[in-house]
Amino acid sequence: MKAPARLLLSGLLLLLPCALRAEEKAESLPDRTLRQLVERQKELLAEAAKHGNNFDEDSFKLQLQQVSQGYEVLLRENPDYAAGYAAYGYLLWQVGMKREAVAHLLKANSLDPDQPLVKNQIGNFLAEEGRPVEAVAYFLAAIRLAPDEPLYHYQLGTLLHEARDDFIKSGEWTPEGLTHMEHEAFGKAAALAPDRIEFTYRYAESFYDLTTPDWDGALKAWSALEEKAQSDVERQTMRLHAANVLIKQGKADHARVLLGTVTVPELQAQKQKLIAQLPATAEK
Repeated sequence: MKAPARLLLSGLLLLLPCALRAEEKAESLPDRTLRQLVERQKELLAEAAKHGNNFDEDSFKLQLQQVSQGYEVLLRENPDYAAGYAAYGYLLWQVGMKREAVAHLLKANSLDPDQPLVKNQIGNFLAEEGRPVEAVAYFLAAIRLAPDEPLYHYQLGTLLHEARDDFIKSGEWTPEGLTHMEHEAFGKAAALAPDRIEFTYRYAESFYDLTTPDWDGALKAWSALEEKAQSDVERQTMRLHAANVLIKQGKADHARVLLGTVTVPELQAQKQKLIAQLPATAEK
């Protein structure tokens, strides 16, 4: 399985909790050095993102190399410093050196097995490598350690969906159990982060995958999304989904009325596909 882009998590976002954790206690010399390195790499990566292709690549590489050398000195002097291996691993991941990154993350995991961010990123690597059955164990471990982090639940649901065939072939998962767990994962992500449209939208979509349909639940999810929509296109997209669910429920009259409110040009092709599924004479 080739991992979807949605499974990837920015290393920059992962760096922040590491830095904060180092500051929660009396700051030791390694902690202070790590915090300074994290702050510097954060600045460099933010500056590069700000300027896009219009930045001094040579200068960026030189400064990034200096940060990398700082990590190497830190780890050479503190070979059992799990947070240092984790932060350096995230930096290497961010700049595309993923195999080198995962070596540091595995080292961090061996020194401190209670870092959910580390387990999550190892899971990302395994998913990208086409090893979803191995990856899921790391995602589940991250969830056990940080059950209130919505991204972990979202990534779990995405992995289960995208690698469905791999999980079924493993013999450890049934189709029904797999779709149920996927749906539950997306639902948890949406509940924990109701303002994240990528989580709530994917949760609503996951109703289509259920072995035993819950169309009333699906309608409720699409209705909630329509209320939060920011544009006519978004609102009418949610109505198309609601109409689709109504058709599946055999409520053609209701679906036809709803489809009549979809007027934006961008959605006419999808609208016509649903109209084609309506009976010539709706139910009375």
